[in-house]
Amino acid sequence: MRKRRSFETGHRRKFLLVIDTSQEVEAALYYAACRVQHSGGSIVMLYVIEPQDFQHWAGVRQVQLEEETAKAKALFRLFRRKLNNDGFMDIATEEVIFEGTKVEAIVKAIDEDEDLAILILGAAADSKAGPGPLVASLAAGTDAGKFPIPITIVPGELTLQEIQALA
Repeated sequence: MRKRRSFETGHRRKFLLVIDTSQEVEAALYYAACRVQHSGGSIVMLYVIEPQDFQHWAGVRQVQLEEETAKAKALFRLFRRKLNNDGFMDIATEEVIFEGTKVEAIVKAIDEDEDLAILILGAAADSKAGPGPLVASLAAGTDAGKFPIPITIVPGELTLQEIQALA
């Protein structure tokens, strides 16, 4: 793991956000944007291309990568547009696409960028299904206490106004 720069004076920290099509991502996005407005920094949007079962055919794998990359770019545009439409026009964003499992990709992103200071995750609003697999694995897993940066978990059912009041 690289040294974190979060403690250095004048450091412009980055907030890591995992982007996907789940509903709770929007709450995490707005929370990160509010934090950036209050404390400076930027948002790093990470999209993870997870492995599929049919990887043994190179042609199929290439098509899947192209489709997932196009989906990632569309989601990046969508979330930047949401930020702009809701008054967060001055928020700097970066876009990163990694292959692998979400946990592996998050750890890789943190390892490669020493400016990443906080991971922000949205928790699923449907309490029957739990907070979501990513939140459950990172926040309550066996390595939760050893994670290299703090994790902020934002309830997915919060409104923008509630998020603004909290951040």
